[in-house]
Amino acid sequence: MSDKIKLVSGAVIVGLLLILVNSVYIVRQTEQAIVLQFGNPVRVVKDAGLKFKIPFIQNVVFYDNRLLNLDPPAQEVVLNDKKRLDVDSFTRYRIVDPLRFYKTVRTEAQARSKLEEIVNSSLRKILGRVTLPQLLSQKRTRIMADISSAVKVDAEQIGVSVADVRIRRADLPVEVLQAINARMKAERERDAKEFRATGQQEAQKIRAAAEKEKTVIIAEAEKKAQIIRGQGDREAIRIWNNAAGVDPKFFAYYRSLEAYKKALNGNDTSMVLAPESEFFEYFGKTIPAGN
Repeated sequence: MSDKIKLVSGAVIVGLLLILVNSVYIVRQTEQAIVLQFGNPVRVVKDAGLKFKIPFIQNVVFYDNRLLNLDPPAQEVVLNDKKRLDVDSFTRYRIVDPLRFYKTVRTEAQARSKLEEIVNSSLRKILGRVTLPQLLSQKRTRIMADISSAVKVDAEQIGVSVADVRIRRADLPVEVLQAINARMKAERERDAKEFRATGQQEAQKIRAAAEKEKTVIIAEAEKKAQIIRGQGDREAIRIWNNAAGVDPKFFAYYRSLEAYKKALNGNDTSMVLAPESEFFEYFGKTIPAGN
């Protein structure tokens, strides 16, 4: 009899422990909870601490109450001027209405998927109204504010408060960048050809001007040289004439010596002259005395 009593007592204790364990739950500082009864929400718990519920009938769903990040993949957006951009954005949000959140999306994974759709839809809608120059201008701040406002309104429908939506990067698609790079390369090559052609043309002009200047300088130099030679010859003739006037015999003798020097310079030159020729006038004679 005592064994049965012990067995029943043990079963009762175990049952009480199970009831106790299923009657309490803990809400952490970073959490908020919804108490469900047969799948229907009965109350929202946002205060941290030890809480109680009806065992085996009620269960608890926990949600994060911190500021969360959503970093969806980049998506292609067509602007108002038909330019395409790959837009990479991020969103900061918080679950502020757990009851609505549970009724609309249930889980945080589904909420992230839904919020990603909202953000992408707002980006396409707002950016589809602007042009690329406007997006790159001072209007960018206003455009981002419009995107944030649109996302906040739609996110409230699932119990989420959006703190901020930002565009991290907006790039042209790879194929567009390649086309732009090819066009820029072609433009640079065309500019280079034009510059080279212009340089060659200028070089031809410079060379032509230099040749012209060279010709003029040489002509002027030759002209001056001719004038100087003429003046020198004139001065030489004057000197010779003066010398001849001072001592004609010595002048004739000196001229004969110059003729001998040129004629008898060691070359194999043959001359046939008569002995009484004037060429041999001063051969074997003394230098004539001056007047």
